Amino acid sequence: MTSPVRHLTEAGFLGKFYIDGEWRKPMGSAAAIVVNPATELPVAEVALGNGADVDIAVVAAARAFAGWSRKPPAQRAALLERIHGLILERLELFAQALATEMGAAITYARRAQVPLAAEHIRVARDNLVTYPFVTPRGRTAIMREAIGVCGLITPWNWPLYQMTAKVGPALAAGCTVVLKPSELSPLSALLFAQVIDDAGCPPGVFNLINGTGPDVGAGLASHPQVDMVSITGSTRAGVLVARAAATTVKRVSQELGGKSPNIILPDAELSRAVPLGVAAAFRNLGQSCSAPTRMLVSRSQMAEVESLAATAASGLVVGDPFAERTTHGPIANRPQFDRIQAMIAAGLEEGGKLIVGGLGRPADLHTGLFARPTIFSNVRRDMKIAQEEIFGPVLSIIPYDTIEEAVEIANDTVYGLGAHVQGTDMATVRAVAGQIRTGQVHLNYPDWDPNAPFGGYKRSGNGREYGREGMEEYLETKAVLGFYG
Repeated sequence: MTSPVRHLTEAGFLGKFYIDGEWRKPMGSAAAIVVNPATELPVAEVALGNGADVDIAVVAAARAFAGWSRKPPAQRAALLERIHGLILERLELFAQALATEMGAAITYARRAQVPLAAEHIRVARDNLVTYPFVTPRGRTAIMREAIGVCGLITPWNWPLYQMTAKVGPALAAGCTVVLKPSELSPLSALLFAQVIDDAGCPPGVFNLINGTGPDVGAGLASHPQVDMVSITGSTRAGVLVARAAATTVKRVSQELGGKSPNIILPDAELSRAVPLGVAAAFRNLGQSCSAPTRMLVSRSQMAEVESLAATAASGLVVGDPFAERTTHGPIANRPQFDRIQAMIAAGLEEGGKLIVGGLGRPADLHTGLFARPTIFSNVRRDMKIAQEEIFGPVLSIIPYDTIEEAVEIANDTVYGLGAHVQGTDMATVRAVAGQIRTGQVHLNYPDWDPNAPFGGYKRSGNGREYGREGMEEYLETKAVLGFYG
């Protein structure tokens, strides 16, 4: 099969943006090098946009908005259906792109990163065809209408997944979009733009500009013709976007950082709860905003939990992302690798009990951004590794003496994105879940639900993605009095 880089090169897309239904050269000459994190070698060069590119794309989206927003839901759903089919048809190409640009293990990209991304499109289609855009309230009609032109800013850690989580519901709602993917993982974004084009999207409805946050992200956030900005990224980036958007009073939806707890209640089946907790914390090498990287455990069970956690970690295979036996590839980029190493060092300096892992690469890997899956125990709630988002394969096991204290520790963070609770007595499990201040709670490791709304409390952001609530973020509410009767 042709590699993603060769595919994009032969198509002539690497140095271009997708604007107004065409592949166009950028207005400036800035470019970024895409680095394979497994080898630390360059694999491609992509163009970076500027304010002039943003303006052209926004104007195209604004021009297309009236026609797209007035199309019957069935026609918008038909486009989403075609997009969904093309993503699945090109699953292997997308998987190879993700393995190349961010180091995702190819097996994980094939079974999770790509198919789950396709699910967001399917769910957007399904919600669109059943959604009541006009509902009566006495003689008044409550109408839900597309908000307008949306600037969508997506991160490097789940590139395709986050794009579809925003683009799908935005298009379903009747909005037009300008997408700015991360310049660190742009290959999958270019492939996604090709899918959009091949699916027959009308010109201007979807536009793609690669670029940096200061140049393109800020330009979208401050643009007077952009009606809404949706960003997934760090809390720092979310604050910058909100500030840039404030002068035009546009809607800002933010899915930001997290420091999610996993409360293992005393009656939990430890032989299941602990290994699955390790797997959840290290999924995507911990490069997930909702990764449950704080495991809260009854103090009397610490020794058993440590043993189970170490055994679970020993089954992880870190290595070449294209190898079938690899479960975890490299860290996606050098700045993130360096931060993970600094946080592991902080854990050692603050007295965390190192169970597995530690500084540096695994012993058998001499090049590449490979980190050792690391578990600390006896972590105090005030330690740096217990409070700050690491965004890597570092798990902190924190003891508690009572369930009330466990809830207190779980909430002792500026974040509130996700949480997990494990236990046998479901009445207690549900009661604990109700006391955790986060936007989503998982009980006893349930299956992923693409219809479950996702978003944060506190500094984890505002607004929701996924499911019906995700589409409603892109809708305005209009009350028409006297509509009935």
